[in-house]
Amino acid sequence: MTQDELKALVGRAALEHVVHGTVVGVGTGSTVNHFIDALATLRSQVAGAVSSSDKSTERLRAHGIRVLDAAEVERIPVYVDGADEIDPRGHMIKGGGAALTREKIVADLAERFVCIADESKRVEVLGRFPLPVEVIPMAAAQVARRFASAYGGSARVREGVRTDNGQCILDVHGLRITDPLAMETEINQWPGVVTVGIFARHRASLCLLGTAQGVVTLRY
Repeated sequence: MTQDELKALVGRAALEHVVHGTVVGVGTGSTVNHFIDALATLRSQVAGAVSSSDKSTERLRAHGIRVLDAAEVERIPVYVDGADEIDPRGHMIKGGGAALTREKIVADLAERFVCIADESKRVEVLGRFPLPVEVIPMAAAQVARRFASAYGGSARVREGVRTDNGQCILDVHGLRITDPLAMETEINQWPGVVTVGIFARHRASLCLLGTAQGVVTLRY
């Protein structure tokens, strides 16, 4: 199967984890788009969705799925989202679509994080994919220098990109993230960082991994 076919496969498989009659958390990206399209078949059976990006909101509404603001919801049973990388403990790198901050906000509302990904996203150690960091523009150069001195990483502003929050994205190359929780905690304290794309505190509860043999369920 092609990569897109694998994404569609796990998008449909995630429907099994949607709790009928409740609000579902919906992430962002090409794999999640397949999940949204599949969720449209259940739109009468869900109370609505909390979305992590303007693009996902548009797609959900186009399918007739009610979208609620995060402020209207205290808890959601399940958040479904993709990942740029996921390690054997369910820690992830996210933010390739520049929606990492809102994704963390929705993940924080959820009781379970269901990651949907194709097998190319599975790694032993995070860092092969450049680490996205949302930063306030005036701090971008300062944060880039700190990555170089603290971790030996090379950070570059993602050209032409502004997040839904109006900030910029630094992509950090050359990292090997062996302690994701400690690194996430440290970087989030740096002045000017809105959030870092390490999802360790909000790691996956399970991953639906699309493979040539079908969907493999990994639990953490």
